[in-house]
Amino acid sequence: MKARRGPLRWLATGGLALGLGWSALLPAETLEPIVVGYLGMERPDDREPLSVLDPVLDDEGVQGARLGINDNNASAQFLGQEFVLHEATVAEGGEIDEALEGLVEQGVEWIVSDLPADALLEVMANPDLGARIVFNARAPDDPLRSEACHSQLYHTTPSRRMLADALAQFLGFKQWNRWALVYGNTEEDRILADALRAAAERYGHRIVGDKQWPHDPMARRAEGGFHAIQREIPVFVQDLPEHDVLVIADETDYFGEYFPYQTWAPRPVVGTQGLIATPWHRAHESWGAVQLQRRFEELAERWMTPRDFAAWLALRSLGEAAARTGAVEREAILDYMLSEEFELAGYLGLPVSYRAWNHQLRQPILVTGPRMVASVSPQEGYLHPRTPLDSLGVDEGESTCRF
Repeated sequence: MKARRGPLRWLATGGLALGLGWSALLPAETLEPIVVGYLGMERPDDREPLSVLDPVLDDEGVQGARLGINDNNASAQFLGQEFVLHEATVAEGGEIDEALEGLVEQGVEWIVSDLPADALLEVMANPDLGARIVFNARAPDDPLRSEACHSQLYHTTPSRRMLADALAQFLGFKQWNRWALVYGNTEEDRILADALRAAAERYGHRIVGDKQWPHDPMARRAEGGFHAIQREIPVFVQDLPEHDVLVIADETDYFGEYFPYQTWAPRPVVGTQGLIATPWHRAHESWGAVQLQRRFEELAERWMTPRDFAAWLALRSLGEAAARTGAVEREAILDYMLSEEFELAGYLGLPVSYRAWNHQLRQPILVTGPRMVASVSPQEGYLHPRTPLDSLGVDEGESTCRF
């Protein structure tokens, strides 16, 4: 574990610096620091990317938190505020409680969780958590926003249902309304398939047929297996009814990449591979996103991932609320974050904000291919009484979350 303080980035324009001097830029009073903890989990040794083009990342998530601290401190110094980050990372199946206890001992009052759902629930049930606030920057599980929601839990990563709705809206815009669904044999893939079915029903699509991929996650093809793939996949999908698009549910990325260009009928592949819905993508460059991409690349020496982006959003939520209120106290920051006045520039075209009924960050979702963003949801024509962003995911009237 270690603490990080963002670099001081002084704003100096010639006339201001010469006329007033540096001392005039400093606040009269320095407040107590806002101490944040990052709690993550190491990448499993047996989980390698399917493509050799994808780097093996051992610092995913934490680099976004580090950039968020830096960005916060770039302006916080002029308000007498300071953000401090302590980091704790556990091995898969490691002692979450011990890591949380260590962060608490270091004075952490806010926690950014880069943990899967089961480990996150362990954190929320730990009495050492006290009244501390946790930002979920990784787990997409919808129950965390519904029956398993928690008043101290905020979500900066979108739910599976939000991602499914974003994709369904784009397919509705294209009038690709007949879906064939192929899903993996992991629990995550079955849950995602259910979210896709719910999104299809909401937006008037029809799943004309579905099939489960029969192979285990580790049964990846050996080098030189292209001819086997060319023969196997067309046969696997040829009995599916006539469809406009083939939808893949493969969260663990163990089979979906084989499907583009190998299908029986010439149809687009979408879902977790091919055309995907994602909160962030390395190809995104609109609305000033290039600035964020470049800052991140300078810090981490790699591309920003969705987990990095969610962790960055968590830190920036704190920074924005603290700057607007001039406060460092938890209640003042939370009251502002949940108010209608709170808006955060997320480089996604529309400002992001929190849903008061389940603490999910409402946010636009990118619809993108491997190298280019195709669109951004919500799509034109999908309206909502409050904001079009609330057309993505479970709405307030449907929610079973009760704080």
